Amino acid sequence: MKSLQIKDKTLTLIQRSIPDRQEGEALIRVLMAGICQTDLELLQGYQSFAGVPGHEFVGRVEESSDRPEFVGQRVVADINVGCGLCSWCLQGDQRHCPQRSVIGLRGHSGAFAEYLTAPTGNLHLVPEGLSDREAVFAEPLAAALEISQQIHIKSTDRVAVLGDGKLGLLTALALRVFSPHLVLIGKHPRKLELAAAQGISTHLIESGQNTIAKAGPGPFDILVEATGNPQGIDSALDYVRPEGTIAIKTTSHARTELDLARITVNEINMLGSRCGDLDLALSFLERKHLDVLPLIEAIYPYADFQEAFDLAGTKGSKKVLIDLQSSIP
Repeated sequence: MKSLQIKDKTLTLIQRSIPDRQEGEALIRVLMAGICQTDLELLQGYQSFAGVPGHEFVGRVEESSDRPEFVGQRVVADINVGCGLCSWCLQGDQRHCPQRSVIGLRGHSGAFAEYLTAPTGNLHLVPEGLSDREAVFAEPLAAALEISQQIHIKSTDRVAVLGDGKLGLLTALALRVFSPHLVLIGKHPRKLELAAAQGISTHLIESGQNTIAKAGPGPFDILVEATGNPQGIDSALDYVRPEGTIAIKTTSHARTELDLARITVNEINMLGSRCGDLDLALSFLERKHLDVLPLIEAIYPYADFQEAFDLAGTKGSKKVLIDLQSSIP
């Protein structure tokens, strides 16, 4: 089968064998995969990654001995694969298993390939009414919604998302359900217009503005940092009130510096936020709580993977998808 491989910060198309399905796993034919900011970070050297990337995908089950009812069904998958034996796994929390592998990110080949394997326990059936291009958003939407599971967001809370990139825009659309007055703060008018079209208040940071005192509304009770910038947390401190909460979404291969005195003096709560509940995300998509289709920049055939990654890495681009069922050279 054909698959994409990152090695020495280079992305290439290679030929490799279809992965062997282990006991308790399903063999999945990938239908469509999304390029995430983390994939771009891996290509730049994040976690010294080498292998097949891709963790946002929808596929069709080809083989599954322990769950034969899955065969022929479209699925998405939790990306964390735990050891099954540690205290975290025994509590049903694979994502914090110290020995976990992560599909397309650590120790487990990802979705930019014709086929991949995943534990059947990680699979979630895609509702019939969802298209592939909608279902591929399930994993990042689950991550966006995780904030609502970590923080009790009251309707009276002043909530903002800082950053109108791929995840920031999706997070704003997801959290709007919990915070009707949520504000998306960003630098790209086109992205902010997409959010405004779905009922979200927006604020454009003009060139040279970097603090809430200069930029407009605030400070906020809850601030989601989704800039994708290693220095974004420093900007987030400009927007949150004393004793407020910052939920951090950015992952970066570059290190960042924190103003600990500012955090301590203002008694800011800092919360890391990562993966989420795929069933919740699929429910949001099925019930049309948000429309993800306007968030798609382009869909490329597999053969044009380099153009797809180049576009995904272009500043201000929206979500770029790769159609793995298109012709492959």
